[in-house]
Amino acid sequence: MLRIGLTGGIGAGKSTVSAAFSECGGIIVDGDVIAREVVEPGTEGLNQLVEAFGEDILLPDGALNRPALAAKAFQDDDTRALLNGIVHPLVGKRREEIIAAVSEDTVVVEDIPLLVETGMAPMFPLVVVVTAPEEIRVTRLIKRGMDEADARARIAAQATEEQRRAIADVLLDNSGSQGELVEKARDLWYSRVLPLAHNIRTRACVPAAHHLAPYRASWAEDAARIIKRIEMACGATASRVDHIGSTAVPGMDAKDIIDIQVTVASLEDADALAEPLTHVGFPRRQDITADTAHTDDPVKWRKRFHCAADPGRPAHIHIRVDGWPNQQFALLFTDWLRANPGVREDYLQAKRHASTTSDYVGAKEPWFLDAYRRAGQWATTTGWRP
Repeated sequence: MLRIGLTGGIGAGKSTVSAAFSECGGIIVDGDVIAREVVEPGTEGLNQLVEAFGEDILLPDGALNRPALAAKAFQDDDTRALLNGIVHPLVGKRREEIIAAVSEDTVVVEDIPLLVETGMAPMFPLVVVVTAPEEIRVTRLIKRGMDEADARARIAAQATEEQRRAIADVLLDNSGSQGELVEKARDLWYSRVLPLAHNIRTRACVPAAHHLAPYRASWAEDAARIIKRIEMACGATASRVDHIGSTAVPGMDAKDIIDIQVTVASLEDADALAEPLTHVGFPRRQDITADTAHTDDPVKWRKRFHCAADPGRPAHIHIRVDGWPNQQFALLFTDWLRANPGVREDYLQAKRHASTTSDYVGAKEPWFLDAYRRAGQWATTTGWRP
């Protein structure tokens, strides 16, 4: 089963995307619908809200008076946190009950308005954020009958666009027509969502890039999202998770592949992470079990290797043992490149040459044999520590 997260600010157009995904075959688990369900008359949720906010949030028939609740709950951060602390756990419990009932080959779209606020984004292999300029959103809300001041207050009470962008693997811009948004959603479903679901189910990796690309600031942003995903999947088993390699060096050309190192206490711990990492979109490659050894102790250059199932974001995940030379060198090499422009240029030339050969990795090995020594000398001279 593939579970993807869908979110967007009020008035952004999330419901349109949700409907398009449903038409494509996705099973929609709507946070708004569940949030209404868990506070219906006679529920534990409604009883807790009355206890927290008073009897005057009820209508004469005993149902929840939502405007009355909003007037109290959106006064400040404390009252909003009180509301969220009651509703979110109940919504989460009901969501899991619904998901447990669907088949394993299903793509489940979890429509969660407060995905940023709940901190749930890293649990999904893919997060889709629907976005639109604030003034367009306000206009849409007014057309729905909402007062302008209320519309702006609701927008201000939610996560900022910057916060949503930080968790987004995909941004769907809805500043145009509804039809345009539907087409974007459908294209995303068939070009990325379904291939991702297939790759996770079959434990397949996306093909690696074969050419060098100019440095992109987005590499750091992509790495940050991947790291959060890995940290959630690994828990305490990972002692640290780092963005390494050329894409971690500002200004350096690189293959469009994010390299991440996960540090663990043993290879047994690394093996235990195979399933958790697959669930968040990083299946293991059984054919890669070690780095090229630069010492007489090849045993301590062993590792476990995972790769991205998402065709929209190639990535390599290297799981290495804390203190082993390959784990140390990955951290040292990245810092060495960051600190030395001349080394960066030297390495770039070596990569450009290797990219013209049929064996990219093998063609770089002579350069790395010398680099291992040079980087070690730099570490000694500067007092570098991982």
